[in-house]
Amino acid sequence: MKVYIKNMVCNRCEMAVKTVFEKMEIPILSMQLGEVEISKELNERQKHLLSENLKALGFELLDDKISKTIERIKNLIVTLVHYQNEKLKINLSTYIADDLNQDYSALSNLFSETEGITIEHYFIAQKIEKVKELLIYNELSLSEIAFQLNYSSVPHLSNQFKKTTGITPTQFKQLKNKKRRQIDDL
Repeated sequence: MKVYIKNMVCNRCEMAVKTVFEKMEIPILSMQLGEVEISKELNERQKHLLSENLKALGFELLDDKISKTIERIKNLIVTLVHYQNEKLKINLSTYIADDLNQDYSALSNLFSETEGITIEHYFIAQKIEKVKELLIYNELSLSEIAFQLNYSSVPHLSNQFKKTTGITPTQFKQLKNKKRRQIDDL
């Protein structure tokens, strides 16, 4: 397991961090600036204690913060796409930056590095899964779905759907075994 530590920028920092880990009896496999590899997962109590001990020396655990930020971004998008249709008309970058009170480009870089996909692609994947859901329900026309999910036109929705899934929305509707993905699998 790797633990990421903010403000660990010099050899003295490494020594100070090493001392914290030794006092807590957490064996270190390797260490470099900003990163410590340990052999076992830490429980919540250990994480909290480690965080407090590091904070007392001017360091900050990044592992939990990064995970929480990524999860917040994902949850915002899932909520936006799947549960708040009326908010789909706002700018995604503004929506995320305002909610997290952080610079969007920094959030975008963090998300891409951590997830291996851009925020925009994650947003598109969520929208396509919503399109699939609505197609399966067969209650709305493709035009109504395009409007509900804020696509500029039916052809735009169809092109994005085909680019993402490899088939058109019409072909998807005709499939006997319609494959959808769980939201948390995206």
